[in-house]
Amino acid sequence: MRLSAGEKYEIIQTVKRSEIGVKGTLDSFGIARSTFYKWYQNYLKSGYDGLKVAKRSSHRQWNSIPEEQKDLVVEIALEHTELSSRELAYKITDEQGIFISESSVYRILKQRDLIPAPNHFLISAANEFKDKTTFVHQMWQTDFTYFKIIGWGWYYLSTVLDDFSRYIIHWELCDSMKAEDVKRTVDTAIAKAKLK
Repeated sequence: MRLSAGEKYEIIQTVKRSEIGVKGTLDSFGIARSTFYKWYQNYLKSGYDGLKVAKRSSHRQWNSIPEEQKDLVVEIALEHTELSSRELAYKITDEQGIFISESSVYRILKQRDLIPAPNHFLISAANEFKDKTTFVHQMWQTDFTYFKIIGWGWYYLSTVLDDFSRYIIHWELCDSMKAEDVKRTVDTAIAKAKLK
């Protein structure tokens, strides 16, 4: 809640005349004592004008990325050209202690002409699947989804999904994405579905 200079002045006068003390009066207004004393110091120093809200000198938006951080993104990107925007964002967050999103990294690099336009291949999708399933367990789909937990590392979610019912038969959280991880997940799914 932003108060006008007049409202702050009225509160100061009320506190000065109050018989219940500073704390009780400010509690009734819902104003912190630190805030009140800041106003009061400004009032003592500059009078009524000290209570006016100061105009911001900077025109920078509160959520814009400072230029030095943008330059750091570019510097790290040029040192590690093999990394994607996502990997650069993780690297900057982990190593520099500056949180910056993947989309911000991409936007910064795009603005500096460091990301070439992608080659587009037009592929038209069919109206329907060529090999449709007609019953449960006719076809399964397997997939790995990976994510990083800061301070722990990369984890991989291995899933087996029945194509017809869209039911997840089995899932497993793995610390790698190797063939034996897929085999173990599929073997467990076969056992759960009682197909062995």
